[in-house]
Amino acid sequence: MIGHAPLCVCDLNRIRIPVVGDEGYNMLVEIPKMTKAKMEVATKEENNPIAQDIKKGNLRDYHGPIFWNYGCLPQTWEDPNEEHPELKVFGDDDPIDVVEIGSKSLAMGSVTTVKPLGVLAMIDDGELDWKVLAVATDDPLAEEYNDIDDVPDAVKDGVREWFRWYKTPDDKPLNGFGFDEKYLNAEQAEEVIAETHESWKKLKSGDSDAGKLWLA
Repeated sequence: MIGHAPLCVCDLNRIRIPVVGDEGYNMLVEIPKMTKAKMEVATKEENNPIAQDIKKGNLRDYHGPIFWNYGCLPQTWEDPNEEHPELKVFGDDDPIDVVEIGSKSLAMGSVTTVKPLGVLAMIDDGELDWKVLAVATDDPLAEEYNDIDDVPDAVKDGVREWFRWYKTPDDKPLNGFGFDEKYLNAEQAEEVIAETHESWKKLKSGDSDAGKLWLA
């Protein structure tokens, strides 16, 4: 359940994702690095506010801080009615997630241009939940990182293991990952982004069932 006191109203359906190129993609920041509050876009509430999760009447925090900036790409959608042909799981009904690994803490609700470096196919509760690994284009690390092999193994492993384990303190099972738990490269990440953007366009046009999602 999402909290009823939104901290930021973002309307993620109206933030434009630029075409592929040097400009990069627009990341909407939900959780700044080194914070614990479990914030997320409320996709079923009017204007898609960013708000803190509530469980049993209590605001939810992670059991430890997240070490990277976390957010999503507006105008993308992981279709819960579309089965991935290789992984044989369906989308999680959310925008595609982004883990930004740059050196700065990004403000919640800010929109930052990022460069995709790779992507993980996380399987969460039987649903496909892509995690795009990216770096802000204005971060110094953007000059060093252009593809997944440029990213230190310690960073890649840290991201994967954080998302594998983060639900276990709540007695939830470990999350798994497709493609032998390996990252796909930057080109494949952009293909995944393009596919989820096409799914979003079908959602907006009415060709896909929106269910309870709020669309402007």
